Amino acid sequence: MVLDVLFVVLGVVAVLAGAAVFRVDSMARATYALAGSFVAVGLQVLLLSQSYVGLIVVLMMVMEMAVMAVYMVMFMGMNPALMPMSMVHGKRTAVGVSVGVFVVLVAGILLADWPARRGAPPADLTAALGRTLMESKMLVMAVVSPVMVATIVAGVSLAHARTRYDRLGDDLEGPAQDPQPGGVGR
Repeated sequence: MVLDVLFVVLGVVAVLAGAAVFRVDSMARATYALAGSFVAVGLQVLLLSQSYVGLIVVLMMVMEMAVMAVYMVMFMGMNPALMPMSMVHGKRTAVGVSVGVFVVLVAGILLADWPARRGAPPADLTAALGRTLMESKMLVMAVVSPVMVATIVAGVSLAHARTRYDRLGDDLEGPAQDPQPGGVGR
C-alpha cells in the first residue's frame, strides 16, 4: 500500500515538474524542473523492480541536466537563473501539434491489435535487459563517460572568470570590466 501511494505521488511530481518546464521564466529553472521530472520517473521505474533501468534513467538525467547547466553558464556568460525569458515559442502551433499527436497516440493505443506474449520472461528480467542494452555498446559507454567528464571540466574552465571572459586588462587583480553585461556582443 505504501509503495502504491509513493508511486502515485512520484507520478504527480513527474507531471507537475514536467509542466513547470513550460511555466518557469528561465532556462536554469526549466532545466532543474526537467531533471526533477525525469528523476521522479526513474524512481517510479525503481519501484517497479527494474533497478538497472531506473538507476540509468536517474543517473543519465542528472548528468545531462548538469552538462546543460554548465553549457548555459559557459555560453551565456551569466547566471541563466536570473534572466527571465519565455520558454515557449509558437504557442498556438505547439498546442495544435500537441493535441494532434495526443489524439493520434490515443487512437493507436485503442485501435491497435496488441500482440500476444510468446514465450516466458527470463528468470532475471533486469539482468537480461542489461545484457540486451549494454552487451554490444559497452565499449562506446566506456569511451563516452570520460568524454562527458572532460566536457564538464572544459565547460567549467571556459566559464571561469580568469579564462574566457577575462581579456587580460590592465587590472591583474580582478577580471576586466565588460562594456556590456554578461560579455554579450564581443
